[in-house]
Amino acid sequence: MSYPSWRCSSISAGAVLAATLFAASAAAEPVTINVIDVAGDLQISQPALEKFQAEHKDLVSKFIFTQATAPELAGKLKAQQDAGRVDIDFVLTGNDALAAGMEQGLWLEILPKYASQFPDLKQLYIPGAYQMQEMARGQAFVIDWYPSGPLIEYAPDRVKDVPDTPDKLLAWCKAHPGRFMYARPANSGPGRTLVMGLPYLLGDKDPQDPVNGWDKTWAYLKQLDSCIDYYTSGTTASMKELADGSRDIIATTTGWDINPRYLGIVPEEYKVGAFKNFHWVGDANYMAIPKGVPDAKLKIVLQLMAFLLKPEQQAFMYDHGYMYPGPAINGVTVDMAPADSQETIKQFGRPEYAGMIAGNPTEPPLDAKPLVAMFDKWDREIGAAKMKK
Repeated sequence: MSYPSWRCSSISAGAVLAATLFAASAAAEPVTINVIDVAGDLQISQPALEKFQAEHKDLVSKFIFTQATAPELAGKLKAQQDAGRVDIDFVLTGNDALAAGMEQGLWLEILPKYASQFPDLKQLYIPGAYQMQEMARGQAFVIDWYPSGPLIEYAPDRVKDVPDTPDKLLAWCKAHPGRFMYARPANSGPGRTLVMGLPYLLGDKDPQDPVNGWDKTWAYLKQLDSCIDYYTSGTTASMKELADGSRDIIATTTGWDINPRYLGIVPEEYKVGAFKNFHWVGDANYMAIPKGVPDAKLKIVLQLMAFLLKPEQQAFMYDHGYMYPGPAINGVTVDMAPADSQETIKQFGRPEYAGMIAGNPTEPPLDAKPLVAMFDKWDREIGAAKMKK
């Protein structure tokens, strides 16, 4: 059968185009995605990330995971961006490093530019998680969330009269100098949750304004400082001091209660206490993308983010209680979690948490600028002389 010359030309051009596209596709090798975690989130989310790689071997050859502290991330990213060589593709962070990065303009603005790749976030997220998603201003996504604290954790064989108000905690601390501790807020979820929860308990005029609205809280923290030996640079160190008998009471959260007991860092029989009429302060970890990530990787990282917000992956966020409950989106129940996660929650969870979560209001943490201001003021006026490296 013969064809007109124009049709032969068209077939030839189409074949060339198809061949070109095939060659381009074949030439696109899977990439390595460099992930940095400054929130301890890999212990929760790494299985979900590795599942993405297993299901998308054509996109990702491997993940390289590194960890750092929250205070050092902004400087690291800024140096890379100034040099024009960004080698961090995906960041897992708490609101501490997220806020510092927002202050310095380090994050890619994902929304609204890439909104078509993500569902309706207000419908997707649990209300408390959506509050924190709003605080990201389109520069990150909440990957896991929990009503955090403030809570205290104690050794029941050494603490018989458990403080249930801030005044009682202060009195106990003064009567037992050096036996209470919390970690530096800029690098500790329990530390900053304790500090952010005090304005609600003490009746400060504006719990969301640490500079002008926390007169009672700053006065209280200075009194509390008088009976604290020093502040650890992170939460794990404070947990170890509780476990080895150096401290009797420390600041904690639901997740920092469950997970260290699961890991054997803290004895299983240790207890938690709550203040009367307290307000939960929500906490979350975020996933963010630094400015300067190459387009080829950016497309894949955006796809990864959407993947991690699906219910099947969110079920991994129950983990071993690190951010109890953990899932940030609606409709993810513990029976969807891996069997080992379900066993951890059954053994190390606390039945009273359900009632405590239902019976006390949940507030958002400080927004980015007030949070940075609070960290700075605490470092200068409270912890500067007593920081333990």
